[in-house]
Amino acid sequence: MEVKTLLLQQWASCLDEEDWFPPLEKVLEDITFEQAIWKPANGTMNSIWELVSHLLFYEKRYLMRFLGETANEPQAENNESTFRLPTETVENWKETKQEYFYVHRELEKILAKSEHVDLYRKVPGEDNSLVLELKSLAMHDAYHIGQIVFLSKMQGAWAGKRSF
Repeated sequence: MEVKTLLLQQWASCLDEEDWFPPLEKVLEDITFEQAIWKPANGTMNSIWELVSHLLFYEKRYLMRFLGETANEPQAENNESTFRLPTETVENWKETKQEYFYVHRELEKILAKSEHVDLYRKVPGEDNSLVLELKSLAMHDAYHIGQIVFLSKMQGAWAGKRSF
């Protein structure tokens, strides 16, 4: 299997195609605003919304770097601040989800259009090539999708019978 095909499958499984774990679009489908901001009583875990914001931060930063728009890339003092939320409103929760879906799909389009040589060209501002960065981002997404599913289960928001 060609590396581009493999990576496109990984990328899609993180957003909208069922694989060994549920895709984020499906996971977030019925998450309410209240569920999105909820945290366990001990407060040591991030909320679902904070996790989505964190994923958005890194994907958007990479997209901006790939497009050469580094002046527009999101900034953070450290990793912890990438979980920061905008004002907590229902509308902002919807906007965060939609922006994440948009950015993820834009990166997918770039990957789909890339020629073999493009896959291995170093991206400005990054240490790695497109293929290595997107592979790492897909693994990062999968890790946090698992956390989001766990938080959903803790709240009773996860359906008992699912196809995955």
